[in-house]
Amino acid sequence: MNTSILLLVLALIGISSYVLGKRRAAVLAGARSSNMHSRSGYHGSYVLIWALIPSALILALWLVVSPLVINSAVHASFPEDIKAQPEAQQSLTYGMVTSIARGLNQLSSSEYDAVKADPATARTVLASKGVAIAGDPQPYMIEAAEKLNTLTSTSRIAMALVVLVVALGGAFHALRAIAPRFRARNRVERVILGALLVASSIAILTTIGIVMSMLTEAIQFFQMVPAHQFFFGTVWDPRFAAAGSTDSSGQFGLIPLLAGTLYIGFVAMLVAVPVGLFSAIYMAEYASPRLRSIAKPLLEVLAGIPTIVYGFFALTTVGPFLRDISAQINGLATGNYASFIQAQSVITAGFVMGIMLIPYVSSLSDDIITAVPRSLRDGSLGLGATRSETVKKVILPAALPGIVGAILMTASRAIGETMIVVLAAGVAARLQLNPFEPMTTVTVKIVSQLTGDLEFTSPQTLVAFALGITLFAITLCLNIYALYIVRKYREQYE
Repeated sequence: MNTSILLLVLALIGISSYVLGKRRAAVLAGARSSNMHSRSGYHGSYVLIWALIPSALILALWLVVSPLVINSAVHASFPEDIKAQPEAQQSLTYGMVTSIARGLNQLSSSEYDAVKADPATARTVLASKGVAIAGDPQPYMIEAAEKLNTLTSTSRIAMALVVLVVALGGAFHALRAIAPRFRARNRVERVILGALLVASSIAILTTIGIVMSMLTEAIQFFQMVPAHQFFFGTVWDPRFAAAGSTDSSGQFGLIPLLAGTLYIGFVAMLVAVPVGLFSAIYMAEYASPRLRSIAKPLLEVLAGIPTIVYGFFALTTVGPFLRDISAQINGLATGNYASFIQAQSVITAGFVMGIMLIPYVSSLSDDIITAVPRSLRDGSLGLGATRSETVKKVILPAALPGIVGAILMTASRAIGETMIVVLAAGVAARLQLNPFEPMTTVTVKIVSQLTGDLEFTSPQTLVAFALGITLFAITLCLNIYALYIVRKYREQYE
């Protein structure tokens, strides 16, 4: 039975179980619902849980384990000389077997017999069915494909029977448990609590998995390159080695990349924070409802533009514009029309990134400012303060924790940006303070180190994981600092 059909059948069993459980509880309650400890809906939910959760768990486990068992059995049927081949060659052979197995399912009985009698014709016959294979199938491949089809078919039938029996058995068990004093509500709420706990744990487990995957490869990198050379080095020159080589020649200095990341992010925040914060104050405190209803959605449209579009805008418009303007200014001042702002520079990337970040600062700050209690505004205005004084002395201090959190969240977004930096600031890892010259960031180098057909055995590739774990640590520190600021000022203004 197809997995989709099996899921549909399970859904029908679940709905039927809920209806039967609810009806049985209603029958036992009679005319008075107080005769039952729990409402009929809880009894129906209890039956549904017993019908679906055990069977769904078995289905998921079966779908994971069954392919592994079948693959192992098919590999075991290969001749000994095939088993002695490298793992990559065996994978190619198994890929051919799966293609042949898929093609055999489309053959008629006469074509199937012809292929078994003469495996040399299998490639032509399968090609007529739209199944292409890399080479001529060997007899053992035909046998392995037949075994694969047989085991797969048997596994599907057994899976369907087991899952349906468990679902019906669970529903029957739950229906028998329904009684006037049965605490169905407590059981259902316990299951819901467990589901909420699992859902809340997914984010934590995902974060742990990401950190551990990066940390494992980063440790391998630091076994090849000393940590002090990475964290305190001022030259970035990885010098890619040949595939499979563990040559650690090259300089993996983090300082130029970290300086570029912080420099471009700082310029972006200089653009985004004032514009975003002032626009949020205006829309929250001064704008009419009609203007707010038009301006706020238009401003938030900026957040929906892909970053690659911002990158093209910086590359084709902002960068050349700044370059030409600087040439004109230099020409008027000195007579030399040479440009002192390059098209790809820190200021170009920071300016365009700041435009991209304006909606984040504006929208979050606007929500925080409008959440300030109306009584604070009325009290300040009632004491004779002007609207601007109320904003400066009352509203902004009360909203400061949330605004700081919004700014630090925006800073994390700026630190992680890649496409704008690639197109607007270049890929040159340089350590300098001139905002009119190109620099690059950590994220750009992570992409460049992992681009191409590479093996994860050389420091030139593994350095990307060291850069990733460093970037993660920076954003973690930003979040911890934001939490500290929020807690400090929340105690002051609550």
